[in-house]
Amino acid sequence: MILVPYHQDERLADDLLPLTTGVRLIEPALPDGDVWSRMVTLHAAAADAIAAEIRADGDTIVLSGDCLVAMATLAGAQRAGHDPAIVWFDAHGDVHTLESSSSGYLGGLSLRLLQGAHADRLATPLGVRPISENRSVLVGARDLDPAEADFLRTSAIARFGVADLDVAKLPDGPLIVHVDVDVIDPSELPGLLFAAPGGPSAADVLQAVRRILDTNRVVALDVACPWHPTTDPAVQQDRAALIEDLTRAF
Repeated sequence: MILVPYHQDERLADDLLPLTTGVRLIEPALPDGDVWSRMVTLHAAAADAIAAEIRADGDTIVLSGDCLVAMATLAGAQRAGHDPAIVWFDAHGDVHTLESSSSGYLGGLSLRLLQGAHADRLATPLGVRPISENRSVLVGARDLDPAEADFLRTSAIARFGVADLDVAKLPDGPLIVHVDVDVIDPSELPGLLFAAPGGPSAADVLQAVRRILDTNRVVALDVACPWHPTTDPAVQQDRAALIEDLTRAF
């Protein structure tokens, strides 16, 4: 299991990700420079560890503080010899470009980056082959900016709700399953950075993930935890239980 305790290029506090034992911690020295060059260094180190674990065990779990680390997971899977499709659980589309994003938040580009947008920023330096839209599945997205909605209307990305995810319609071959925990309704998981009401329960998300895992085609489970720090023991316990349930399912 790989732990990348970063949000973009910023190291997170040790207690922000509740699982810190039994993991390989990725925290390379990052160079001075802009966020992209720093993430290239971070993702390269993570990709090497991910590739090694997939080669040794056939699969891996990657935990991080944001969705951008999925690029490292894809790089690692490809370095291990796989050509995976992506199943992306998220309350948001994450299909912005630098031009379409009104907020400038880089996490909102995460899925689009995997598909080759702005390849010079991450994919090309990491040697990543982009995933085509027709090998990308977006699950649970309900909080879309207008530009994302416009893009998805004509995109070949398949879309499902969590409850109606049809495993038989997933792309062929190996899979990376990415779970941004904000896909879960914030009433069950308070403190999310970008809470989106009206989502599924944690139990429904876990059930959907397990259905995909049961195909025995998943080479990496990539879990992003973009949430605020908390000192509330109940919230900390809920977060730890969710991570434990996801990792135990794998």
